[in-house]
Amino acid sequence: MAHRMINLHLVSDSTGETLNSIARATLARFDEPNVIHHRWSLIRSRLQLDRVLEGIEAEPGPVLFTLVDRSLRHALEEHCARLGVQILSVLDPVMDVLQNATGERAREKRAAQHVMDADYFRRIDAMHYVLAHDDGQGVAGIAEAEVCLVGVSRSSKTPTCFYLANRGIKAANVPIVPGATLPPELDEAPCPVVGLYIETGALIEIRRHRLRLIGAGGVRQDTNGYVDHEAVKAEIQAARRLCTSRGWPVIDVTRRSIEETAATVLQLMEAWHARRQRPMQPHAPEDPAAAVLRSGA
Repeated sequence: MAHRMINLHLVSDSTGETLNSIARATLARFDEPNVIHHRWSLIRSRLQLDRVLEGIEAEPGPVLFTLVDRSLRHALEEHCARLGVQILSVLDPVMDVLQNATGERAREKRAAQHVMDADYFRRIDAMHYVLAHDDGQGVAGIAEAEVCLVGVSRSSKTPTCFYLANRGIKAANVPIVPGATLPPELDEAPCPVVGLYIETGALIEIRRHRLRLIGAGGVRQDTNGYVDHEAVKAEIQAARRLCTSRGWPVIDVTRRSIEETAATVLQLMEAWHARRQRPMQPHAPEDPAAAVLRSGA
């Protein structure tokens, strides 16, 4: 059955990240939605809004918006009403709930989440840290890490670290390479160490794609241990045994998005700190990390 094509207009007075995330999460609930996105970001003047209104009139479709300026909001809502176009201020329902709960009126502040405050600079600092400690670089700096990811090559360590850095988390990552020893800094790491596991077939496909990107597609891949099935399988199994022997929790990232992997890492970090803060007990309850991994299985 063919899906009707719709135009979806996302109108924001800031970067539009919030609207993009909401639209992406919502559309994921539909089977192959046929949607054309029209992204209108940094709309802060009537002249800019007029171009948006012209665009909506030329290609009508639902409008999702986050605008603080009352006059711009009113003009947008009025124009959409004349066109008979559905429109929704996506943050208003959430604001209403929180205002009722707190008894406080929300401030009308544009791009409030993007201010250059302490949290912003913490994220920037975390980004610099990831760049300096990616793929086993600067292992002495692991002492400053809040989490360290380990795993075989192309198991999504680096993108997960960058995603965590965007949350203000200093994340190092160290590759597990066949025949190579891990740095001694991991023996008594002052932070949780988390292993990333990926199934053999999925890893081989990722590595082959990587070879094609760097122009190595002509390499005899059947004899290249990097993509040879038995060699890769042994590499993955050895890495998993290593993590198990050291008591490091392991996340299966085969069918997980970077966001899902990072969320599990954050849960494991909380479990690690909870375990360290808990007094020793003769009959200790289940390791919190085990509960995290079981719930995410």
